[in-house]
Amino acid sequence: MALHETSHRSKIIHAFGFEMHNPIFFLSAILVLLFSSATLAFPDTANAALQGAKAWSLRNFDWLYATTPIISLLFCVGIAISPLGKIRLGGAEAKAEYSVWSWIAMLFAAGVGIGFMFYGTAEPLGYFTDWFGVPFDTPAGSEDARRLAFSTSVFHWGILAWSVYAIIGVSLAFFAFNLGLPLSIRSAFYPFLGERIYGWVGDVIDLLAVVSTIFGLACTIGIGATQATGGLAYLFGVEQSVWLQIILIGVMTAVAILSVLRGLNGGIKVLSNINMIAAASLLLFVMIFGPTLDIFRTIGQSVVSLVPDSLALANWMDRPDQAFLYDWTLFYWAWWIAWSPFVGMFIARISKGRTIREFMAGLLLAPLVIGIVWFCAFGETAIKQFENQTGDLANGVSDASLTLFQMLGAMPMPMVTSIIALGLLIIFIVTSADSGALVVDKLTSGGRKTTPKRQRVFWAAMLGLTAIALLYGGGTAALQSLQAGTITAALPFAVIVLLTCFALLKGLIDYRRSGRP
Repeated sequence: MALHETSHRSKIIHAFGFEMHNPIFFLSAILVLLFSSATLAFPDTANAALQGAKAWSLRNFDWLYATTPIISLLFCVGIAISPLGKIRLGGAEAKAEYSVWSWIAMLFAAGVGIGFMFYGTAEPLGYFTDWFGVPFDTPAGSEDARRLAFSTSVFHWGILAWSVYAIIGVSLAFFAFNLGLPLSIRSAFYPFLGERIYGWVGDVIDLLAVVSTIFGLACTIGIGATQATGGLAYLFGVEQSVWLQIILIGVMTAVAILSVLRGLNGGIKVLSNINMIAAASLLLFVMIFGPTLDIFRTIGQSVVSLVPDSLALANWMDRPDQAFLYDWTLFYWAWWIAWSPFVGMFIARISKGRTIREFMAGLLLAPLVIGIVWFCAFGETAIKQFENQTGDLANGVSDASLTLFQMLGAMPMPMVTSIIALGLLIIFIVTSADSGALVVDKLTSGGRKTTPKRQRVFWAAMLGLTAIALLYGGGTAALQSLQAGTITAALPFAVIVLLTCFALLKGLIDYRRSGRP
């Protein structure tokens, strides 16, 4: 065992039934508690500071947010089609732990489930009607606006998002399962840093990953809670408020803790499979009872227009629609970057036994196909209700958190389908909090393969507390507060994502040259 690795393991402190890496665990916990306490004590000041940090980050580093997903995608495709794509994560004899179905279900639940529920209906309708703005200042309600409504939604939620996850995921899986390094972000830099990953540089990398993960997850949990309370208000007439969102986050955090106690196979896997069945059923219902022929026509048109529209949308220079670019596209890229240590580590944990080519194909193609069908089905149904002046969507988007429930309200069995949608959303939040606690726990325990369950319970509670603090600190502009925190936290991690590309390439080449299968 290397001297530095021995030193790294000696940093693990056993106390109170925890196995904590010093200083990562303590610095992370202190930062989360200080931020949450300060935000709850001084909400207006905290919101102003977050908005200022967001504005500064976008003003000076818009190019970094814009190029990181593009570079990640090019790298993923290059690795997958090269001979390096044949390398099996875990070695030539490794076997996949989960079936393709369960694997994709867990990817969907951890990666985009909440977002699909919140934005799957609201985003296409919002772009078409100019409620969210229209890309390139296209006239609202036009055929071009209709086409761009779907192209833009899939562009934001498709391959570019998942390429960022894939870079972190495949790097962690390769270095942990093939080279025996800790399952931690620092391990991705072993080709450059060698044994120094066990020193202060590695500590800084993992600390940045923890902060990025917590903000990204807090944003996701907050958005999910906002929609869930909107659904409760719409269905049962309760008052929608920040306090109801906070109570709901508290309840869902408690459920997430129960899921943590059941373990990965008994918790996340089971919930993810249930949610995939429920999501597929809801999608099928919308496709059958919605404008079926129009949905299939929109799917076909989206497949044709996605590539040319994506090339235009990926350009961040000299855009006539700067407000749209900053409020939507760059926010999404920051969100994916901030979320990448969480999703990347989680998919690394469940992907042992697959080749890099299989890994890339699953991560890039499955969410793209699901995204096209999902956004076209829900978005086209909502747009048709708007055009036909049907139900609550006759005037377009009034509240993004209500759009899904308003659309279902104008279809058969509205109460049944809305309750299913609400249950889907809640389970997605629970699985995100559970898997997020698993990831933060590994980062703060030095990448240990197994840790005490009470430690994951602690981090599940911390994630809930951060989401509550951001929602309370944001007040009536809670979503803007969540987004501002995410964009700011993503800035340093964008650099880590790009450096990971080159470190992984060097690691894979060295691995092949060594003659290992």
